[in-house]
Amino acid sequence: MRSPQQGAESASNARPQQGGHPEPVQKLIEAFSRLPGIGRRTAERLAFHVLKNSPADAHALSHAINTVKEQVKNCRICFNLTDLETCSICSDPRRDAAVVMVVEQPKDLWTLERTGAHRGVFHCLMGRLEPLDGVGPEAITVRELLRRVEHPEHNARGIKVTEVILATNPDLEGDSTGLYLADRLSHLGVTVTRLARGLPAGSQIEFAQRGALADAIAGRHRMPG
Repeated sequence: MRSPQQGAESASNARPQQGGHPEPVQKLIEAFSRLPGIGRRTAERLAFHVLKNSPADAHALSHAINTVKEQVKNCRICFNLTDLETCSICSDPRRDAAVVMVVEQPKDLWTLERTGAHRGVFHCLMGRLEPLDGVGPEAITVRELLRRVEHPEHNARGIKVTEVILATNPDLEGDSTGLYLADRLSHLGVTVTRLARGLPAGSQIEFAQRGALADAIAGRHRMPG
């Protein structure tokens, strides 16, 4: 028979439940809360939604996450997300590969793609210049963009680039990145344009309305340099 002292020691060694939840639930809530835009309450709702669903639904969610991490990668040409070596846009013969639109992230690419206004191809920088945070040109895909322009064999379908459209976000860092790229491209014999200011200054492309994006693409202007 256990003594009161042994019982007290056992209770003190037991893992406490944080926030009143069992530890596995607490870990799931913490995992959801680390996602962008997800607060504590939303994370709890998502966790309990998973608990309420059938095991098959939970395993399907887990499988989808694992599949994305294992199979999705960056296109070898434009750095868009793809499960192949070359993304569907770069390999599409109906796209004008001579016109390359430069965006900061793949999410911006797909926001612009949904407008249907751009029939060229893209290049994802995978970031932007942020000197105060130590993000310089070597940390984003500037080198790969310049290589596409200088060497057609590195561009989609081996086609020579004639125009580069700068579609970085219309805020301080995005404008600085655009000016830097315009300067680097100015000696390479290509036309460099910038999306028109149909986009509000300080905004993010992913939150812009489709019509404003289409107008910005149609009204792009040549960059000085």
